[in-house]
Amino acid sequence: MGESSPVSIRRARPADAERIAAFVNRGHPPKPVTPSDVLQRFGTVGFLLAEMDGEIVGLLGWQVENLVVRVTDFLILPARLNLPVGQALLAAMEKAAQELMCEAAILIIPTHAPPEVLQFWETFGYQPRDIASLPRAWREVAREANPLQDQVVLKQLRTDRVLRPI
Repeated sequence: MGESSPVSIRRARPADAERIAAFVNRGHPPKPVTPSDVLQRFGTVGFLLAEMDGEIVGLLGWQVENLVVRVTDFLILPARLNLPVGQALLAAMEKAAQELMCEAAILIIPTHAPPEVLQFWETFGYQPRDIASLPRAWREVAREANPLQDQVVLKQLRTDRVLRPI
């Protein structure tokens, strides 16, 4: 994988389940992920894959609810590709979310995440926000994702909020 190889982003398909499971397992999850685990996630989560030279180097899982997109899965390997692959994955997800009229993108990060995790997201325009301060629809999505969390990392995608059904 050359450093200058372009990153290509595409929507994952169920046929990618085996490759996705192998990629996630390279990241050393607490318990190994099987292709059938991945196929089950396809029922609730959309996946974007980042590839370089035919190899998966990044994965982003996302859901849309109440005009809010929530990042559910995010993994980039190797870590030296965090910025270019992160940029490509987030740009593709945000573009798709805007086409779906989403107002904001949120993700839950652990309360005691290291400062560099927050700095990574801030690089792409995501800011920490207290859940209590968010508009009701956004707050509901954040609370459903993690009822115990007080903060999310958020990027507003639209300045004009949708106040009635589209």
